[in-house]
Amino acid sequence: MTVLDVRAVTKVYGQGAATVHALRGVSLTVERGEYVAIMGSSGSGKSTLMNILGCLDIPTTGQYLLDGVDVSRLNDRQLALVRNRRIGFVFQSFNLIPRTTAVANVELPLAYAGIKAAGRRRRARGALDLVGLAQRGDHEPNQLSGGQQQRVAVARALVTEPALVLADEPTGNLDSRSTEDILGIFDDLHAAGRTILLITHEDDVAARASRLIRLVDGQIVTDVRQQRVPA
Repeated sequence: MTVLDVRAVTKVYGQGAATVHALRGVSLTVERGEYVAIMGSSGSGKSTLMNILGCLDIPTTGQYLLDGVDVSRLNDRQLALVRNRRIGFVFQSFNLIPRTTAVANVELPLAYAGIKAAGRRRRARGALDLVGLAQRGDHEPNQLSGGQQQRVAVARALVTEPALVLADEPTGNLDSRSTEDILGIFDDLHAAGRTILLITHEDDVAARASRLIRLVDGQIVTDVRQQRVPA
């Protein structure tokens, strides 16, 4: 089943002499269970594409279907619902709420979705167990290492059981051991059939994916299957 279907998407910023063509007719599909890495230098369109895939922005032209929903036609409220229910985000900066426990941080997407407290707590603890932090649920971010904070962020991304896990430079702020821990979790998620799209500038991180897409000047220049480098 196709999770992502991007059809001739363009993104243009500005007008006249200040016009910037950030994306120039990008097309790609991602099937359920794929593990895809997207790479590109600064100015390649990588961040713009991430924002569109994450429903944080909409294309200038073209279509984007996420899990069968034509995102291009949604209003702001509908986009917010798609972000909450169909996408699990993992960011470089963790984006955890300070002075709030790990469990409460993981619960947040469920709270926005209107899930009752008991159900939120049960699912949040289950998600923390998946990332090896079952015993750290009552700890606040400042009581956790960087790697543990990112694991909480991964648990938060998983708790809604999204169609897509979208990870934007998820190891950018981590040391080598914590990086390996997070990539190990992504390996396990891939093995369990999760759909993962990872944006990175690091070759060794991209090597863990089963498919590599490279962007240059707003266009896909390579899209290849690759032999994954095991942990």
